[in-house]
Amino acid sequence: MAIMIFAMNSFCCTTAVISGKYTKNGKPIIWKLRDTESLKNKMRYFNDGKYTYIGLINSDDKAGKQVWGGSNSVGFAIMNSASFNVNLDKKYKIKDQEGIIMKKALQTCANIQDFEKLLDKLPKPMGLAAHFGVIDAEGNAVFYEVNNHTYTKFDANNPAQAPNGYILRTNYSFVGKKDTGYGFIRFQTAEQIFFKADSQTKISPEIIAQNFSRCMINPILDKNYRDIYSNLPRNEDMIVSADFITRHGSSSMIMVEGVKRKENSSNNTIWTMVGFPNTCIAFPLWINKHTGIPNILKAKGGENCKLNKQSLALKEVCYPIKRSSGYKYLKPSTLINSEKNGIIDIIEVYENKIFKLADIYNKNIEKHGVNSADLQDHYIKIEEIVDKCYEKLNSIYR
Repeated sequence: MAIMIFAMNSFCCTTAVISGKYTKNGKPIIWKLRDTESLKNKMRYFNDGKYTYIGLINSDDKAGKQVWGGSNSVGFAIMNSASFNVNLDKKYKIKDQEGIIMKKALQTCANIQDFEKLLDKLPKPMGLAAHFGVIDAEGNAVFYEVNNHTYTKFDANNPAQAPNGYILRTNYSFVGKKDTGYGFIRFQTAEQIFFKADSQTKISPEIIAQNFSRCMINPILDKNYRDIYSNLPRNEDMIVSADFITRHGSSSMIMVEGVKRKENSSNNTIWTMVGFPNTCIAFPLWINKHTGIPNILKAKGGENCKLNKQSLALKEVCYPIKRSSGYKYLKPSTLINSEKNGIIDIIEVYENKIFKLADIYNKNIEKHGVNSADLQDHYIKIEEIVDKCYEKLNSIYR
């Protein structure tokens, strides 16, 4: 039983779909904090469908058969979280098709209507037990709770379904069996941090990347360990991180910021922490066939990418207990402390520079579109920032 529970939890995620009506710049957003046994992740540019697209994949997926979140050249973007309270009536031979379906959606879908047609045409049972978060260039921002035979649509633009303009999901469906599934505590945390952010200021990619993707709140204990340890010097304290949004099994983050109505549909910004979010800097990507994606995020064949490797090496410092249940125990002051030399402290200093560059670039492409030469120069500047960040981190922690 313990092995089965660990295996299920290892595929858990925390996700959100946010209407552009409630974001700081009017653009819709989807967000996925990914938990999986496949801790080695990378990004890949694909041109194997009707539309080109960029997707997050497992590093050992040589052929790129499954995609775990991404966006295509016409502004359609998708991500998912697993659901563990549907398809309980019997055992099904076909299952775990989520990554395959998301790849097919990015290849072929221009909007949510195309995605619904794709689901309608799939042979039943579909092999799906998931929530799919989708945005498109028409302003749609939707969650689909999907099981082997049907799907239910939740619209973030509909005040009756999303009074605050966002919809959250962890690892149980609202239309599934009650009190069954995983992620109830993480859902409680997500509700708390989203409501607080929305009531204080409109939601932005910076808030999602830094406040949500590196959240250290336990709502049951009513403790925010990030706040606590930001006021303490580095020490040997250990805390249990198993119920945090970001915990030992968190492999990466992907967030897609869509476009405003009438804006060029190819201008989606794909933000990724391609490794463990607490030790991985956020990197923005735009879809362009001439520039592809930077080398630091990609690798040939089944190899792992450079940024994920750097992130995993620093993760070892945060979880120093290697035996038995040691993976549950986090050393928080390695991430955040009053001396401002924690891993998160340092990453976010450099990351703020990246967000400023991305904001300038996005304002430019809203007017003029993506230019290959400009984008290449932009990537070079960001990679230089990333290199400086990890040079400093490695001088302290390795």
